[in-house]
Amino acid sequence: MNGVIFSKGAGVADSVFGKSQEPIRVMIDENVEAFRAQSMIHRLFFMDTSKNYAEKYTSETSLGDFENVGENGAYPKTSMREGYAKVIEPATWKSSFEVTQEMVEDAKIGKIRSRANIFATSYNRTREKFAAALLAGGTGETVRVGGSVYDATCADGKPLFSKEHPSVTGGAPAQSNLFKGSFSVTALDEMQERMQSFTDDDGNLLALAPDTIVIPNSGPLKRAVLEVVGSEFDPNSANNAVNFQMGLWNVIVWSYLPKTIGGEPYFLMLDSKFKDDYMCLPFVDRVPLTVRSDIDPNTDANVFKGRARFGAGFNNWRCIALCGAGVDGTALTAGA
Repeated sequence: MNGVIFSKGAGVADSVFGKSQEPIRVMIDENVEAFRAQSMIHRLFFMDTSKNYAEKYTSETSLGDFENVGENGAYPKTSMREGYAKVIEPATWKSSFEVTQEMVEDAKIGKIRSRANIFATSYNRTREKFAAALLAGGTGETVRVGGSVYDATCADGKPLFSKEHPSVTGGAPAQSNLFKGSFSVTALDEMQERMQSFTDDDGNLLALAPDTIVIPNSGPLKRAVLEVVGSEFDPNSANNAVNFQMGLWNVIVWSYLPKTIGGEPYFLMLDSKFKDDYMCLPFVDRVPLTVRSDIDPNTDANVFKGRARFGAGFNNWRCIALCGAGVDGTALTAGA
């Protein structure tokens, strides 16, 4: 997310609002910067910027293994082909607020600050809610956010979380990153194993290393997850067996996620390095928050109009998996 771009309309600097422009700009800038440090979007999405109306994301199939060709043997000829592709087009987002002449004349600095901060918070919250709704809605093909509908499918045409992600080459059987089960240490063990077994389209092992667990702000779920990943000993054993899951995970509690999916708790597992290396879940910033200040000729108020262009979508599903008791996913053999 880039910094805020701020511009003043003609005559604003000479008006009663002239001296208030810079403080308001600073308030908006500081709020956006502070929220950015707390945002979870960059931890779960591949952050990208664009100078085009849309961006295309794709992958390539593997090259295959090296071959033992013997002494002075010829180089084997192998080739790669393009995998499934996904096009993401950023949308345009707008909002505004106003500062009245009376506020400036009466030196209502606190009220002006409040409006500027509410405006900046609204922008930050919109991005967070959009990203969280898109991710949590990845069990279906579309997601409704506000009055708009967004695509929640991956490059392969399946929802982000699906039991049957196909291979573009036919070189691997359909794979699942949607699992049915409740959180437990055994469910965590199996989810980790399933992700580590993901292959590319030709059936080659990718050797993923999931390192992040993502959950909504649910008290019981937070306790269950932190007991499992923070306990030195196996929480299911009375014999002090070593818990090998301790210290392996970053746990993200994202308050903007819905507490349940299908009426039941759920958790996400992510390989944070793979999602960036393979541009799996792109969040595309086309135009950063751009604020323009104008005088409304009908009210004489100073109107601040904010505009930004950003969008998100799903390219490669392999970086992430979802497990919940309320989804129609592949049943776990343990911990269900």
